[in-house]
Amino acid sequence: MARSAGLRGSAVWGAAVVMTLGACSGSGDNARTAPVEASGDGTLRIGLILDNTGPQAFLNAAELAAAKLAIQEINAAGGHKGRPVELLPASAGGDTAVQARALADAKADAVIGPTDSSQAPAAIDVLSKARITLISPANTAPELSGYKSGGYYFRTAAADIAQAPVLVKLAKDAGAKSLAVVYEEGNYGQDVSGAVSASAKAGGLDPVTVSGFKAGEAQKSAAAVRDAVPDAVVVIARDGAQGAIAELANAGVPGNKLILADSAFRQYGSALGSRSLEGARALVPGVFPSAHFQAELVDIDAKLKDTTFAAETYDAVNLAALAAAAAEDDAGTSIAGTLISVSGGTSGSRAAASPSAKPTVCSTYKDCLAAIRDGKVIDYDGESGPVRFDANGDVTAAKYMVFTYGADNKARLRGSEAAGRSAG
Repeated sequence: MARSAGLRGSAVWGAAVVMTLGACSGSGDNARTAPVEASGDGTLRIGLILDNTGPQAFLNAAELAAAKLAIQEINAAGGHKGRPVELLPASAGGDTAVQARALADAKADAVIGPTDSSQAPAAIDVLSKARITLISPANTAPELSGYKSGGYYFRTAAADIAQAPVLVKLAKDAGAKSLAVVYEEGNYGQDVSGAVSASAKAGGLDPVTVSGFKAGEAQKSAAAVRDAVPDAVVVIARDGAQGAIAELANAGVPGNKLILADSAFRQYGSALGSRSLEGARALVPGVFPSAHFQAELVDIDAKLKDTTFAAETYDAVNLAALAAAAAEDDAGTSIAGTLISVSGGTSGSRAAASPSAKPTVCSTYKDCLAAIRDGKVIDYDGESGPVRFDANGDVTAAKYMVFTYGADNKARLRGSEAAGRSAG
């Protein structure tokens, strides 16, 4: 998780044939190529891992409400093969492996979660061995793309580095010819700063200085930026974000030169000096929930105050159910083997089964299910936007909200940007 805020076997394959995982003839660890007999018990069970504790505990409510909403709509449309889809009881807790084992024991076919990227390996290890599909609505760590899951791990949140070309675009759109990158040391900062530098070079900008700092020790980096006099400054930080912005302001770097990566975004207000961020821009992954979607979530949980990761959770549940519908089988292996296709991705079963078919774009379980029953190849674009999984289970289309800060150091939504690449 960074701080924040979708393969199907063609219906023509029939009920007995789906795409499986781990085949030797595919593309490595995440190969999905060999047909096997359907093996589900006829009841689709979707579990939810709620690993948010402490200050992040508020995220549990949004994810649970979104999962309940999706299940409610799926069952209203007929469920899976005429049977209600079950949402397995979820309880929040810090031990992800324990939750994963409990869901496996409860015969989950697909599991949504976890939120924290650092907890993902524990869930993957347990669930992949049990041949249960795992879809995280919030994991963003780049290294998870190569984590060995046997093809059972997906995520509806874009990896942290996906924001790099968008950060560079914001700089270029403002007329920048040169760029400085200030990042907090650690995996996140190093990964994103490297991606920003590469994107800047590809876009014709010269990162005049790339400087790392430890949280609370950003003075030297701020001085380096001041001396380099860049047209734009990308700030990549988490715990050290406020301190870095304050040091940049102290060094005389105006707010309108700053572009904040997703983890540096927050409503700073009086925590920073007057006008420190005036004119600064910031990215937040995802899309702003529609009024209709927010109202539906509140109908599920009247006390809901935050919708972070709700759209990504909602889409993850719908994708799991659509993959089971397309495969005509609720087994975890069948779901994992059809997720790429129902998401609009171009590798996996859809390409193999019907390479010339043009996907039918649909945004609800009901509409997508109707298309599947008509023998069509679908492309589910849900509340979080297009997904289009690749062979690693990563989204290949990502949307970002763009915020601009006023003189009060508070951010207001101003627009959106998209980052994407061809799936597969």
